[in-house]
Amino acid sequence: MAEQQVPTATTPDHGYNEDSIRSLDWREHIRLRPGMYIGKLGDGSAYDDGIYVLVKEVIDNSIDEHIMGHGRTIDIKISDHRVQVRDYGRGVPLGKVVDVVSKINTGGKYDSKVFQKSVGLNGVGTKAVNALSNYFLVQSVREGMMKSAEFSQGNLVQDPKPVKTSQRNGTLITFQPDDTIFRNYRFIPEYLENQIWNYVYLNAGLTINFNGQKYYSENGLLDLLARKIDQESRRYDIIHLKGEDIELALTHGNDYGEEYYSFVNGQYTTQGGTHLSAFREAVVKTLREFYKKEYDAADIRGSIVAAISVRVQEPVFESQTKTKLGSMNMGPDGPTVRGFILDFVKEHLDNFLRMHPETADSLKKRIEQNERERKDMAGVKKLANQRAKKANLHNRKLRDCRFHLGEGKQEQEALTTLFITEGDSASGSITKSRNVETEAVFSLRGKPLNCFGLKKKIVYENEELNLLQHALNIEEGIEGLRYNRVVVATDADVDGMHIRLLLLTFFLQFFPDLVRNGHVFILETPLFRVRNKKNTIYCYNEQEKQAAMRQLGRNPEVTRFKGLGEISPDEFGKFIGDNIKLEPVILQSDRSIQQVLNYYMGKNTPARQEFIIENLRLEKDLVTSDVLPVAEVPEEDLA
Repeated sequence: MAEQQVPTATTPDHGYNEDSIRSLDWREHIRLRPGMYIGKLGDGSAYDDGIYVLVKEVIDNSIDEHIMGHGRTIDIKISDHRVQVRDYGRGVPLGKVVDVVSKINTGGKYDSKVFQKSVGLNGVGTKAVNALSNYFLVQSVREGMMKSAEFSQGNLVQDPKPVKTSQRNGTLITFQPDDTIFRNYRFIPEYLENQIWNYVYLNAGLTINFNGQKYYSENGLLDLLARKIDQESRRYDIIHLKGEDIELALTHGNDYGEEYYSFVNGQYTTQGGTHLSAFREAVVKTLREFYKKEYDAADIRGSIVAAISVRVQEPVFESQTKTKLGSMNMGPDGPTVRGFILDFVKEHLDNFLRMHPETADSLKKRIEQNERERKDMAGVKKLANQRAKKANLHNRKLRDCRFHLGEGKQEQEALTTLFITEGDSASGSITKSRNVETEAVFSLRGKPLNCFGLKKKIVYENEELNLLQHALNIEEGIEGLRYNRVVVATDADVDGMHIRLLLLTFFLQFFPDLVRNGHVFILETPLFRVRNKKNTIYCYNEQEKQAAMRQLGRNPEVTRFKGLGEISPDEFGKFIGDNIKLEPVILQSDRSIQQVLNYYMGKNTPARQEFIIENLRLEKDLVTSDVLPVAEVPEEDLA
């Protein structure tokens, strides 16, 4: 046997030399590693996809101008593929218009005297937007002069000289995301609207005109909570407290779970951080001391709806997208974030409750109701968990994947998915074609229980719902969620639509945080396959089918898929891979969860009957109508 050569310090490595070292310019680096700058790419179906980060990076600069007292209005126009943001601040200095959008670490926010508590301090945001856009235009107006510059994928295309103008001072940025990076992307209006509302809630006196509609808030976080939870659902009037560098609002509702909106320097920190952890701790500690009773933390925070905003000097975030605060201090010489929030809540919430005894009484009743429900569930919960533990050893319902949230790289965690299917045939096709690294399958047996109006105790008494709860690991809240995407994959027929409604009812009734945080989706699969000997086109509606038939010419073969089980594993792999089409389940803020559930899952009211009658369409009408076919209406509503 030949002796294996062991490399030594003097052993030459012919594959590693000067030619192996490559320096990337700023544009190449951003385009090669976009995830470092804007998080996950995505197609816009998730609220934290990269295209929304691009929008945020541009608006943030306009917001910072407003914070510093320059400009009270921002005009935003967003179409399917183009974004335009115009502020009325001071405008970029004309000699630096090109540099500020094309040179890393160039900006006006490094002088802490000018931007002490700014959103972005790294000089990267707008450059990333520029590099990741097919078209990018920056235009600055200052004192009667206007300077423009146009780019494509970060490359300067036009750099005309300044010209005279009668326009008001300010900056205009227009861009179109690069569709070779953001494939098949689309902007979802509800996500954009939530972004805009958050900006005005956090900036009193600011007006944003978004696609022709005015957004404005007088009362900050009080208005945010009033929009999120209607008067009927509140157990007491919203508590609104403001101080220097901090604002908070809170109340309790009737829904399960905890609902928080946290912000740092105007940035929506969707993943929380040190400020949110401190706030949750402070509420528990203050209420225990106020009521002089050691309530369980879960009982105090159960059904809470709250928002907190803090302003920190030189904030440190845990990622470029600034979704989680990592700062421990309010500033270089300031108190810790935890100590600052604990002291503020202890003083001001305690004072508020002493001055408003009716609120204190209602809050105490809500806590004690949570306590009673928890104790009532203790026995059945213990038995159900023992049963689930045994089932997990040979759980035929769950075909798990390798990686879960918190266990892999950021890219892998973003793709972790649980498909919830109906029956063995559909689950079999998905199981054979899935990516075993990041995609799991949970198979339902028939229709799940209608949970509307039931107590959480039923989740433990129903074996299937309890196993689903354990598969997701959301029994104690979504902090332990194992999959980033929970995808309902049912047939597009009467039974499939009914199962979809029942699953959404289960999540909204008992785990609304799962929906609120953008984790629940509907899988869109093709209804038709149109092909000839050379080409195959998959179509998701009647209009696409007609267009495909015209494209392929004479007598193409047309197949209608009646169920997911009819789609072969090889074909299914094309629909759940890179080209997966997911429709997010979004809660509209103008209606409470209970209102939504009562309308769709409660007794068959005249209002619902009238809606169904007005929107019914026959199969032959689908060629000219986008309304759902009669087959997609729950069967009990057709009676």
